[in-house]
Amino acid sequence: MPVINAPHAFNEGNLFVDLESIFGYPLYLKCEGFNFAGSIKLKAANEMVESAERDGILTRDSILVESSSGNLGVALSMIAASKGYRFLCVTDSRCNLSTRLLMEALGSQVHVVAGLDANGGFLGTRIDYVRSLCASDDRYVWLSQYTNAGNWRAHFRTTGPEIADHFPQLDVLFVGAGTTGTLMGCARYFRQWHRPVRIVAVDSVGSVAFGGKPGRRMIPGLGMSMRPPLLDESFVDEVIRVEEADTIRACHRMARRGFLFGGSTGTVVSGATDWLARHDAHDITAVAIAPDLGERYLDTIYQTNWLQDLYGDQILDPAHMTTTAPRPAEPGTPPPERREEP
Repeated sequence: MPVINAPHAFNEGNLFVDLESIFGYPLYLKCEGFNFAGSIKLKAANEMVESAERDGILTRDSILVESSSGNLGVALSMIAASKGYRFLCVTDSRCNLSTRLLMEALGSQVHVVAGLDANGGFLGTRIDYVRSLCASDDRYVWLSQYTNAGNWRAHFRTTGPEIADHFPQLDVLFVGAGTTGTLMGCARYFRQWHRPVRIVAVDSVGSVAFGGKPGRRMIPGLGMSMRPPLLDESFVDEVIRVEEADTIRACHRMARRGFLFGGSTGTVVSGATDWLARHDAHDITAVAIAPDLGERYLDTIYQTNWLQDLYGDQILDPAHMTTTAPRPAEPGTPPPERREEP
């Protein structure tokens, strides 16, 4: 058992859940929520902070500021508390109450913006507020998870190799797309690997990250109201978009088997199992990444009144909660191939 003196020194990166008994298709879920920040964002936060320290950007007088829908804000709050920095998180009304309270418990300030941006989201509004703070006082240091190469480098160094070590015959990897840091880091890692891996990005309906039509998105985590600056689509083989109703159903199906995961995980799992069903893929090695756990979503996607108010009384109708049925592959989509070790 490790002995640590800083919370960011511990992260369990080698836990996978076999979801085949729940969804009927072989899918291994990499669980990234077992650290003191509770999410995969700890990796990016630590990489960006340490890089800023090495470059002399962060000093004792600095005030860290970042735009976040929740998880990165918690990770930076934890690191700031450990290292003695002040931190201000700029978020919006979709951020879970428990997440905001957690950041404040760690000593951070939280500012919630209310105005929508041109694409009907809050991201542009949050970034405008951060920029105004930085212009007003040079003590503010914005790490900018949206443009910071440390965001994807963290996953190139850790997440990709962790998956490769456990699954040397990996065929397809499903990664949720937000800032695309996880997606780009893993995609870059497997591009140079010893065998080809199909990289499937999973986005939310209503996100414009890959050019989709903007729309309402109530579940924080995945999706963007602008094109992610870190995104290089040449590393992505396919994009799947998931309706929030399907996100919620995937979360509840896992919860009914004892696995409580967050909204981003529900989106990735829903997209992955739909892909596997459409390709009737029973003989490939498939991995999906679960960014966080579900406790911070108890007052939203696991709360009956919230669900019914936003998605209607039938959102968890038993008819929609059965195992995904196979559907024909979309025109022009090549079937998956089972590849053996060279």
